[in-house]
Amino acid sequence: MNQAIPLTEGGVRRQASPAVVWRIARHEWRLLRRDRVAVPALALLLLLAVTALFTAWEHRRSADAERSRYQAQVHQEFESQPDRHPHRMVHYGHFVFRPLAPLAAFEAGVDSYTGHTLYLEGHRQNSANFGDVRQSSLLLRFGQLTPAFVLQVLAPLVLVIVGHASLARERESGTLRLLLAQGVRPGRLLAGKMLALAGAAGLMLLPAALGLGAATLSGAAPASLGLAWLAAHAAWLLLWVMAVVATSTALARGRDALMLLLAAWAVVVVLLPRLAAEVAASTRALPTRFETDITVARELAALGDSHDPDDPYFADFRRQVLAQYGVSRVEDLPVNYKGLLGMEGERLTSALFDRHAAAGFALQAAQLRTVDALAWAGPVIALRRISMAVAGTDLASYRSFVEQGEQFRYRMVQALNRLQADKLPYAQDRSSRDVRIGREHWHGLADFRYQPAPPAEVLRQALPAAAVLLAWLAGLGLLLRALAGRLGRSVR
Repeated sequence: MNQAIPLTEGGVRRQASPAVVWRIARHEWRLLRRDRVAVPALALLLLLAVTALFTAWEHRRSADAERSRYQAQVHQEFESQPDRHPHRMVHYGHFVFRPLAPLAAFEAGVDSYTGHTLYLEGHRQNSANFGDVRQSSLLLRFGQLTPAFVLQVLAPLVLVIVGHASLARERESGTLRLLLAQGVRPGRLLAGKMLALAGAAGLMLLPAALGLGAATLSGAAPASLGLAWLAAHAAWLLLWVMAVVATSTALARGRDALMLLLAAWAVVVVLLPRLAAEVAASTRALPTRFETDITVARELAALGDSHDPDDPYFADFRRQVLAQYGVSRVEDLPVNYKGLLGMEGERLTSALFDRHAAAGFALQAAQLRTVDALAWAGPVIALRRISMAVAGTDLASYRSFVEQGEQFRYRMVQALNRLQADKLPYAQDRSSRDVRIGREHWHGLADFRYQPAPPAEVLRQALPAAAVLLAWLAGLGLLLRALAGRLGRSVR
């Protein structure tokens, strides 16, 4: 039932501006409590938000505990290997697991697609494996139930349902002209409507805010990153509050406002992010894994064969080593030439792998720049960039893990090659099956510690996306100001 906003003595002319705005908001909240659609929609969203918070946090906790357990297990197995030839240990290899950031429970990001396990071995650079999407049902591809999904996708839809008729209701019932004639300024009227809808948005944000507060107070997550995540989603919901009220003000009927807002939600929240990804993939196509492997194999063959004594590059390398130590034969070297040869081969192949990995990440960065350019048309893209960055689940975090894993692999393999050069005499090093060194040499080689980016660096990377959200808020503010002016002129 449509009701006019109750006024007291002398209308609202004698009331201060905040009192008028607050009175309008309170009236909107009373109407909201009587709405048979809005209340169930809000209740359902809150239930989903609470469920998403607990299930996502439990999933993150169990996954991180599992990875930590596996990391400790493979570390113990590496160090418990028996006496072996160092080159055998190079091919035995090692696994490293990417630890989950505390805020990964709030935003899954690209983690489900990129994988979290690296197998490190000599002469090869492997990609991360065991992404959740590859091991789960196809339903995971449609989005996990996380606090980010609830706030980014579902909350705007509920705001549309709740607030689409906020101004149109007054116009259709004939109370809008009465309110303006009695002295309610259009700006205050719109502010009251937005305050009421912002209250509903704050209620939607509350479960995530409580979860972030618990994570930061316990020391699990940096407070600056938690506040940044919360502020970005608060700005996103405020953007929709302003858009809903502006649409309801601009259109004559609530039904028309509802249809337009639903279409806007479908385009901005659902269609545009997927379209942006397709545009980026088509304009900056990545080579397939098969194509990359063929290119790498060709370039590896061109580097030379360390087992061929007549290979030009390694023949020259042998002459340099002999000259450095002042001897004429590899048998006279104070170190094992095979270990030095392994170190030089690993240096060459690792440089090749690094070059191709950097080229692949550069193409992905170019794709992201294309997507970022489309964020000006769809602010949800900017929001997701901020959300994934502060949660540690974006491409930059994945790249950091892969690169740190590769650096660790290179140091580990070169340390084993150095053991071969220093601990095994060249004359005895004829078979890796017969010549061995003590198992105590493996201790300390498998210690991998992933270091996430400092919070200040993460926030700096999120600034361009934050500027997009602020620009949208400023634009909607200007639109609302213009609509308020039009409302004022309508009663003159």
